[in-house]
Amino acid sequence: MDRLFLLIGALSAGISVAAGAFGAHALRAKVEPLLLEVFETGARYQMYHALALVAVAWVASRAPGSLSAAAGWLFVAGTVLFSGSLYAMTFTGIRALGAITPLGGVCFIAGWLCLALAARTA
Repeated sequence: MDRLFLLIGALSAGISVAAGAFGAHALRAKVEPLLLEVFETGARYQMYHALALVAVAWVASRAPGSLSAAAGWLFVAGTVLFSGSLYAMTFTGIRALGAITPLGGVCFIAGWLCLALAARTA
């Protein structure tokens, strides 16, 4: 499980860097400033949680168990829901997609709690 979360975290970090560069260079002239901020928030939170997945991999290697696995999957789900909804909102202009974003935030919070509990035994 630790290698899987390290792999997912590394890929997600790479995607986040690419998204940030895309937003800074290709989107700046194509979307309104507010949506550009939304996109940048998605990329930033994706990077934070890509690094969190690396931490999950480390904890899982020292103390494998259901809490570290739950933390990892919650971070993955949070990234898809939070960052994915912000990316989709930027590209489509459908602001109602922002209603999905808090679900990703809840996954992030739950993931951090699981990681903290898992780290107690690492």
